[in-house]
Amino acid sequence: MALTRRQTLSILGGGAILAAGAGGYSVTRSPQTAYAAWEAAGGYTEPRMNALSHAILAPNPHNRQPWVVDLATPDEVTLHVDTDRLLPHTDPFGRQIVIGLGCFLETMRIAAAEAGHAVALELFPEGEDAAALDGRPVARARFSPAEGIAEPEMFAAIARRRSVKEPYDTSRPVPQTDLSALVGAGAAGTTIATTGETGRVEALRDLTARAFRIEFATPRTYKESVDLFRIGHREVDADPDGIDLIGPMFETLRRTRLFTREKALVVDSMPYRAGLDMVEANSVTGMAYVWQVTETNTRADQIAAGRDWMRIHLAATRLGIAVQPMSQVLQEFPEMAGPYAEAHAMLAPGGGTVQMLGRLGYGPEVGAAPRWPLEAKIRGV
Repeated sequence: MALTRRQTLSILGGGAILAAGAGGYSVTRSPQTAYAAWEAAGGYTEPRMNALSHAILAPNPHNRQPWVVDLATPDEVTLHVDTDRLLPHTDPFGRQIVIGLGCFLETMRIAAAEAGHAVALELFPEGEDAAALDGRPVARARFSPAEGIAEPEMFAAIARRRSVKEPYDTSRPVPQTDLSALVGAGAAGTTIATTGETGRVEALRDLTARAFRIEFATPRTYKESVDLFRIGHREVDADPDGIDLIGPMFETLRRTRLFTREKALVVDSMPYRAGLDMVEANSVTGMAYVWQVTETNTRADQIAAGRDWMRIHLAATRLGIAVQPMSQVLQEFPEMAGPYAEAHAMLAPGGGTVQMLGRLGYGPEVGAAPRWPLEAKIRGV
C-alpha cells in the first residue's frame, strides 16, 4: 500500500501525539511568511522585477533556490548561482543545479512575454567550468518591448505548478494524447520522450526505487538531504528553502522530539525506515514517465534541459497531470554508477545524456513549496 507523507510519519507519532493533544497543544500552526512570494508574483510594475517575481517560483533541486540576480544595468538581468546553495554530494558537478537555473530563466521569459517583453539570453558570457560552478555569470538577459509572443496558457500554469511527491492513482493511466502533448511542449532543443507502456513503466518504477535506496544508504548523500530538513512552521519561516516538513503531524513530532535531523540520520531508526518506505512507496506508483536527452552535456545543454523541463511541467499542469522529478537515478556520485548506466541504456540507447526523468500520474492536490522573497535574491539595486 502506498503511504502519503502524513501517513508515513504517523508511524512515528503513536501515543505521543495523543499525549500532546491531551495537553492542549495546538498543532495546526502553519508558516506565516514562507508562501508570501507566491502571493506577490505579478505585483511589480518594473518589467524585470515583475518577470522575476514569477521566476523564483520555478522548480529546483532540493528547493535550494540557488539564484542571485543583479539588476545594476538598466533593462538587463544578470543571473548568478549562489555557490553556498550547491549540492556537492548528490550533484557533484552542479549539473542539476544548472538545470534548475534553466527552469528559472524559462519562467522569467514566459512571464516577461506575458507582459509584452522579449528576453534575449547570453549564456555564460564570461566562460564556464564543466566540472564546477563559480561566481561568473550564468546568463545575461536583455529585456525589450515586443508584441505577439505571449503564451497565456503556459503563463497561467506557473502559479498552479507543483512537484507532487505523493502516491499516484494506479487505476488511472495517462492518455497517450497527453503524453504526446508533453513531447511537443519543448522549445529549447532537447529531445523529449515519454512512455506509458506497462513493461517500461514497471522497469522504471523498480530502477527509481533502487536509486532512492542507494541515496539513503550512502551516508554523505543522505545527510545532504537531512541537513536541509525544515521541520515545523518556525523552521520553514526562518529558512524557506530545503525540504519542508510541515503540518500537525510534524509539529507534534518536532515538539515531542520523536522526529529530529539527528534521529533521521540513524540507520534503522524509525524516522529513517519510515522515510525510505515513503519514497519507495511513491516511486512504484508512477503511471507514465517523461525524460529528456541531449547529445552532449555542456552547460548550455543543461540550461536548455531546464528550460524544456519547465515547459513540460507547465504543460502537464495544464492537463491536470502530476509530476515528480526522479533525479536520484541520474545523480553522478560513484555509488549511483550502476543505476545511472542502466537509465542511460534504457532511455538513451543511441547515446547522449539523460538530463531529467520524471514520473507522471494523477495525485492529490498539494500546496506550494516555500520560497524566499524576491528581494532576498536581488543585487545591484
